[in-house]
Amino acid sequence: MNGFGVTSMSAPLRRVLVRRPALTGDWAGAGWRAPDAALLARQHEDFCVLLDGLGCDVEVADAQENLVDAVYMHDPVMLTGAGAIPLRMRKPVRATEPDLIASELERVGVPVLGRLPEDAWADGGDRFWIDDRTMAVGMGYRTTRDGVAALAALVAPEGIEVVGYDLPHDAGPDHVLHLQSLISAVTHDLLVVYEPLMPVRLLDDLRARGYDWLPLAADEYLGMGANLLCVRPGVVVMVEGVPALQERLEARGVEVHTYDGSELSLKGDGGPTCLTCPLLRTA
Repeated sequence: MNGFGVTSMSAPLRRVLVRRPALTGDWAGAGWRAPDAALLARQHEDFCVLLDGLGCDVEVADAQENLVDAVYMHDPVMLTGAGAIPLRMRKPVRATEPDLIASELERVGVPVLGRLPEDAWADGGDRFWIDDRTMAVGMGYRTTRDGVAALAALVAPEGIEVVGYDLPHDAGPDHVLHLQSLISAVTHDLLVVYEPLMPVRLLDDLRARGYDWLPLAADEYLGMGANLLCVRPGVVVMVEGVPALQERLEARGVEVHTYDGSELSLKGDGGPTCLTCPLLRTA
């Protein structure tokens, strides 16, 4: 399958880009708890098999040794309906990742729309499509006001509005708090949300647009329950270990697929959304 274009968090995921994990590197310097390398590699392979079995065309990039965060492919780039925007990452050890993913985008046939100027910082994990013409972007320690303005200028030709929402300080600049750490889509109008850290204005805007959500308990949030990958409406992938949330989702008719992320996700604070760069979402 060829093609690209993403303007939704829940439209069927047809094509996705992932990167094999580095097995060596400065784990502590990147904020990881040191993983078992063999198990890390196996869990990533199993994750790719799961996505393939759910109907995704999985494009796999080679590992970037010593760049341990590079496995989290969602963060260095944002896709729109017209192409991709390699970002500018504020975490120093991730600074080279946008250039690396730009090379992969060329390989898989996705055009680059433009780049962010110097000092305009943004991470892909801070973007959430409210609808196909409205991009919510969390502003915090990884994505700045200048980054939001630069993104808005790049996507304006597509008629896309970018709305910035302030994120809380929470545990500080060394702690990863992306907007998508707090919210994930389940269907076109059902979400999971960790309300205590969410921007109030965004909750109000989502409610006004008819969204419903399952509020997460603190233990569900810490178990990465807010970081689900919607493969298609009503079908999601989540890390093993949050059974109460899985039961609540299934009670709403949601098909839940889990994977062992003990090394791949929990050690580096990156769930299934973080591991994937959606290339094509379309009905």
